[in-house]
Amino acid sequence: MSQSIPASWSTVETRKSQNSVSPDKLSNHDLIARCQEGCQPDRAAFAELLRRYQSHVDKLLYHLAPDWQDRADLAQEVWIRVYRNINRLNEPLKFRGWLSRIATNLFYDELRKRKRVNNPISLDAPRRVEDGEIDWDIESDYPSPDENLTTREFYDQLQTAIADLPNAFRTTIVLREIEGMAYEEIAEITGVSLGTVKSRIARARAKLQSVLQHYFEEG
Repeated sequence: MSQSIPASWSTVETRKSQNSVSPDKLSNHDLIARCQEGCQPDRAAFAELLRRYQSHVDKLLYHLAPDWQDRADLAQEVWIRVYRNINRLNEPLKFRGWLSRIATNLFYDELRKRKRVNNPISLDAPRRVEDGEIDWDIESDYPSPDENLTTREFYDQLQTAIADLPNAFRTTIVLREIEGMAYEEIAEITGVSLGTVKSRIARARAKLQSVLQHYFEEG
């Protein structure tokens, strides 16, 4: 009579097999699973996650706080929070979005502490702009060296224009256009109403369009 392998034994063997694989050979899903196995994340697996996503965190914080000199400290705190809370992540496939929310929430916490409020008249003045009028597609990665000069100049100007936006407007446009977050998620993170989020995004888009208008006219 054949005997089936106990489920618990099969699970142990599967884990042993996974743990014998070098972290750099694992998928993101398996890396996160390994980090969630024990009371504390597996150090090698976590280090590999950090290696894969550190540039993502750095770029996001750069877009959110281009004039902050302590972004490296902020990024370090992001990874500390990830290390402490990765067991709470129920859907490993959504790790990137979860990581982005941690970074954004940390930025916003720090922003509130600093009480930095910048509201240029040009953006606060009443103006009617329909949300979604301009379909911005802002790339999160920097242009490659082989791109032509015009494209590089455009992205340089775009980065500068985003950095010049007031904090509230910059945050919403980055979360929407670069991170691809839903309006509801942005409202939850920023602590404002859905209507305010849509208004800020529309005004930010209008401002960016006005700054970069000559590029579109040339095209």
